[in-house]
Amino acid sequence: MQADHGGDEFEDREALPWEDSADVVEEHPGLTAAEPLPVPQEALTMEELRERIASIWGFDDLRPLQADAMQALLEGRDCLVVLPTGGGKSLCYQAPALALPGFVLVVSPLIALMQDQHDALVANGVAVGMLTSAMDPEDRAETTARLHRRELDILFCAPERLAMGGFIGELRSLGLSAIAVDEAHCISHWGHDFRPDYRRLGDLRRFGERVPMIALTATATPRVQADIEAELGLEDPVRLVGDFDRPNLTYRMIPRAELKRQVLHVVEKHEGQGGIVYAMRRKDTESLAADLSKAGVRAAAYHAGLNPKKRTKVQKDFLAERLDVVVATIAFGMGIDRPDVRFVIHASLPKGIEQYAQETGRAGRDGLPAECVMFYSGSDFHGWKSLMERGAEEAHEAGVQTAREELDNAIGRLSELWNFATSANCRHRFLVEYFGGGFEAADGGCGACDVCLGEFDSVEDSLTIAQMILSCVVHCRQNFGGGHVTDVLRGARTKRILDLGHGNFSTFGLLKEHSKTDLRSFIDQLVAKGHLLVSPGQYPVLGLSGTGIEVMKAERTVEFIRSAASKPAARSSRSSSRSSAGSTRTKKPAPILDDPSLDSDLVEELRGLRRRLATERGVPPYVLFNDRTLVDLAERLPKTPAELLEVTGIGEKKAADLGEMLLELIAGAGG
Repeated sequence: MQADHGGDEFEDREALPWEDSADVVEEHPGLTAAEPLPVPQEALTMEELRERIASIWGFDDLRPLQADAMQALLEGRDCLVVLPTGGGKSLCYQAPALALPGFVLVVSPLIALMQDQHDALVANGVAVGMLTSAMDPEDRAETTARLHRRELDILFCAPERLAMGGFIGELRSLGLSAIAVDEAHCISHWGHDFRPDYRRLGDLRRFGERVPMIALTATATPRVQADIEAELGLEDPVRLVGDFDRPNLTYRMIPRAELKRQVLHVVEKHEGQGGIVYAMRRKDTESLAADLSKAGVRAAAYHAGLNPKKRTKVQKDFLAERLDVVVATIAFGMGIDRPDVRFVIHASLPKGIEQYAQETGRAGRDGLPAECVMFYSGSDFHGWKSLMERGAEEAHEAGVQTAREELDNAIGRLSELWNFATSANCRHRFLVEYFGGGFEAADGGCGACDVCLGEFDSVEDSLTIAQMILSCVVHCRQNFGGGHVTDVLRGARTKRILDLGHGNFSTFGLLKEHSKTDLRSFIDQLVAKGHLLVSPGQYPVLGLSGTGIEVMKAERTVEFIRSAASKPAARSSRSSSRSSAGSTRTKKPAPILDDPSLDSDLVEELRGLRRRLATERGVPPYVLFNDRTLVDLAERLPKTPAELLEVTGIGEKKAADLGEMLLELIAGAGG
């Protein structure tokens, strides 16, 4: 199955050819062809680079493994960096680019992501360029001219462009000093987002003198890590695998019941803050977005079926904070670098742990608290499985030899996610260990997931309930799905049940005191534990496994859990009262941090100033400052330009450009 990548603006395979030196000279009179590089300058030391980072990005400290990755590049070594989303991967190659002679080529599959990083670097005063087919010819020519004038430290491009004749050779003559491959999992067949074009990146090592390569990804199991190194031809690479725990994220898995109500409940807890809702189907994105809009939420749908102009508008409105919530198919967010997303909701099951980690990784990239909630149902699992089987069959008929193997791999990833969602194990521990890390927590658990927060209840008489469910499956001759079994157990007098005579079963109505949501959850848990089997095909039916028979005979125990969050609590006190849909109201966003000592009014004033300045400059607000910087400003209350430079995320250029306005606003608030 291919993910719905519509709207993420992958580089066009039919991109315009690389402009050679003659083209550039003709477009820019007086420009001469590039001369060979002079004797290379000495690279900066790590200590000198730290000083540059502090002055440009405003970071006094580096995150774990960032310094190791930078040191590897400075020493000319290959490197594989695996850090969770928000772990600071970009700085691992952006900072060394300022220390190395020549420039660093950054290969990324998403134009939107490249554009965001480009704009942020420009705001920090870094010499950066970009070459994509989406650019105007004049802009591409200007970037090429800057390359010939040796003015760039960083050049972004998409992998498709590397296949163009003469491109790499031209870059070599212009001082290419290192190559950074972003989203490197795309090169692996075992990754969740394999792209054939990425396979060509391994050919880069065959061009002339070797240059160091750094590969970066947020979602790579040990198997994928080894595949990345092999496919890229990394030589004795420094492998840096970070801690995949995201302690600022709170994970919750909730059986899906009344989806509209459940989603709205989460959104209202984060009123006025940025969030993403992922849905499986395009029509689901539109209906959920409409429901949220009727409830007064600034929301819009995003999927590949929209025309490009509409998709671009939704994306830009979300980045500019004109929209609070985007309801989207799985592709949205891959090219989004907005760090202040305070919640991510999955309205259905994703296809695997890697996708889940990548999509929830869009939340809390600034390190501040964020919430990730998944509403799941067994129908999601069977829907994905059926689509995967159908796609594999079509691929096999088309002659794809690896179709069966890839199907087994895809279903395996789906099953792992299903077990993750339906089990009562610490969510943080599961994710860290899945990606090959070790997890240590106090006796109280992680303190940031529904399991460790005690949001699950054990169900009394679990074994008896399980035996009744399994018995009903047998009475139905193991020839019906979970919905029908649930109706029989709840005593539903539907026409189908009466016509089939299933109302005469001894199990008919035995569990009528339980809700349909709870019973479906119990069935899902039996499937996850392997006590019930599900047949393949468009209409899956339930059957007993060997262990299921043991449960029926009371030879094996079962314990069901029920999510306390299945029923929403009273509306959060953070949410201001809503008036009827469409009416005018004044809305105060929920605080970024639940810290009574923090001046949240000042933070909101700073957000307003950031939004106005971003609009004037035509960039997303977070390109200027992220929310962590605003919080630090509200905590430190700087009074002088020197004190302003002590704030996280404010370097010399931003202090010079925007410092006076920030200090004036803070002084006024203090008065």
